[in-house]
Amino acid sequence: MPRPRNKQDMLLAAQEGYDKLFAFINEMTDKEMNTPFDFSDDPQKSEAHWQRDKNLRDVLIHLYEWQRLLLRFVEKNYTSAGGIVFPFLPEPYNWKTYGDMNRVLWQQHQQTTLDEATSMLADSHRKVLALAESFSNEQLFTKKFYRWTGTSDLGSYFVSTLSSHYDWALKKLKAHRKKVM
Repeated sequence: MPRPRNKQDMLLAAQEGYDKLFAFINEMTDKEMNTPFDFSDDPQKSEAHWQRDKNLRDVLIHLYEWQRLLLRFVEKNYTSAGGIVFPFLPEPYNWKTYGDMNRVLWQQHQQTTLDEATSMLADSHRKVLALAESFSNEQLFTKKFYRWTGTSDLGSYFVSTLSSHYDWALKKLKAHRKKVM
């Protein structure tokens, strides 16, 4: 499916991605659920996230935390008085160091249970969809509509945090399944 370029397609892709992800999760075997992720022997999986996430909980928490980033980004900027622009990534992180932030987020949730992670993601998914619904197509998909989105459009933040991230998670879970089989 091509990257959504309007509100209707974005919302549809987000829900379809979420549903597809959880359909896959619900089909995971006990072995798949209980075997730690290990991609260390695959040179094509060299990005940090392949080594960071060790189980399904870690993947779900990653999705949840990025949705929280989006919720905060929009809330802070949309309600900002005085034209102060807040970055998407919290200080001290930037797009060169966000991997470090991901690692900190991962560490913060090592005591979070899978059930908690599932519930937290379901809640953030609902909140992000509701937030997206509150914007018009023009507000979401007009580049530079908001000063705080820079040269991009607000919709691209939603797409990245929802459907694109769900695709990323599903790809990781499928790769894990192949290793476990």
